[in-house]
Amino acid sequence: MTIAVVVLNWNGRALLEQFLPSVIRFSEEANIYVADNASTDDSIELLKEKFPGVKIIQNKENGGFAKGYNEALSKLNEDIFVLLNSDVEVTENWLKPIIEIFKNQPKTAAVQPKILDFKRKNYFEYAGAAGGYIDKYGYPFCRGRIFDSLEEDHGQYNDDASIFWASGACLVIRKNVYWEVGALDEDFFAHQEEIDLCWRIQNLGYQIKSCGNSAVYHVGGATLDSMNPKKTFFNFRNSLYMLLKNIPTPNVYGILFIRMVLDGVAGIKFIAEGKFSHFYAILKAHAGFYSNFNKIRSKRKNLIKNKHYFLTKSIIWSYFCLRRKEFLKLK
Repeated sequence: MTIAVVVLNWNGRALLEQFLPSVIRFSEEANIYVADNASTDDSIELLKEKFPGVKIIQNKENGGFAKGYNEALSKLNEDIFVLLNSDVEVTENWLKPIIEIFKNQPKTAAVQPKILDFKRKNYFEYAGAAGGYIDKYGYPFCRGRIFDSLEEDHGQYNDDASIFWASGACLVIRKNVYWEVGALDEDFFAHQEEIDLCWRIQNLGYQIKSCGNSAVYHVGGATLDSMNPKKTFFNFRNSLYMLLKNIPTPNVYGILFIRMVLDGVAGIKFIAEGKFSHFYAILKAHAGFYSNFNKIRSKRKNLIKNKHYFLTKSIIWSYFCLRRKEFLKLK
């Protein structure tokens, strides 16, 4: 079973210099690639000078996370792809337990390790924690992270668990399944495209797992900070894209309507907090959704009828009203 660890880079020279050494040191089972999204800094020069054993794939443009990876992975022949953010520090033997899952579970198509916070290493990190889920209206949350509440790692998620989505910060996936489901959706550009990918994987009958015996440390926010209105735009628009593509008939339009109402509530909250640029980002997200509605709707296929894709009906109700801020309290 051959493995390709692929780090997507765009003007991330400092991140490559800081984090590639751990990837090289602790990923001896894998071939290591950097897929460069047409960087304008000296990332390529750094790689050639300091990391000559790392293979370089140069994309012609910055097509974002989705297109950047699709272009790079199309050039590779390894059995397993590891999509790894450039701001991730890996740990000793992090790949071995993940590969064992693939060897022993042929229906498992994608796996993520525990993702911990590089700045507070005993806490889970926002982008994935110990595996992702969504509620009925498409709001993502994780074992170890609900909205902005991050749990401390006490070993409570050290099992290998079935999850709904694996984080794009460190997504390990079988090559044949990646292409079978149609790869990452380039219309998303960035944010939540891995959730859409994992949903489509499950629509074809495969499983997604979190590996409790593997851990990596993620900085987070290195590409787009959480306070960046552009991130708000992508998250709100792409969430609507994902729901339209994947929710089983006949529930899709009713759920979309409620979700859009909830987006309006979020917009009012941004106004109350004086975050007008984020309010306008939601308006732009909805406009983008409407303008691409027919294109996204045409991608509905291989849907599982009446599948309960969600773990809880409303994570907003559980979190804000019932005050359940830890994953294990949701059940």
